[in-house]
Amino acid sequence: MIKVLLAEDQGMMRGALALLLGLEEDVEVVAQVASGAEVLATALETRPDVAVLDIEMPGRSGLDVAADLRRDLPVCKVLIVTTFGRPGYLRRAMEAGASGFLVKDGPIEELVGAIRRVLAGEQVVDPTLATAALSVGPNPLTERERDVLAAAADGATVADIATTLHLSESTVRNYLSAAIGKTGARNRIEAVGTARQNGWL
Repeated sequence: MIKVLLAEDQGMMRGALALLLGLEEDVEVVAQVASGAEVLATALETRPDVAVLDIEMPGRSGLDVAADLRRDLPVCKVLIVTTFGRPGYLRRAMEAGASGFLVKDGPIEELVGAIRRVLAGEQVVDPTLATAALSVGPNPLTERERDVLAAAADGATVADIATTLHLSESTVRNYLSAAIGKTGARNRIEAVGTARQNGWL
């Protein structure tokens, strides 16, 4: 029996997935959580074979949790299932130790097959996304540039960002300028949009 942990913040989606997976003879959903912050403790308690994680959850993202599981429960395989098929997310998921990455609009049979395959040691990646990730290339932004760009996303001023990140205003301007240049944008709003679209933030 394959023991599965489901981490999905949308209750209806989580319930539907649990119900459909429970219909499989060789799959048992041993835990369901609604936030990234709950995943590690629940996984350590229930010892699933596979953790199926959404990316955007309250508390911690699925990408952060994948790294937590690789560190603290390496026998648990991680399968990212997300609405956001962004190339940068795929690359970050694999770097965090995920064994698979699927987009939610596929059939349930695809998810079940992916669970079995990652448990068998395979890597499973949505083929369209894999092609896109190769064409986009790696994230050009440094960690600090990502922090500054993310802080700028809601329209914060340079002074606000400097205060939030404990940086000088000139340093914030330098990071914003670098991020704008690396994303090929004309301004920071475009830079945020490009970075989000590619899954770099």
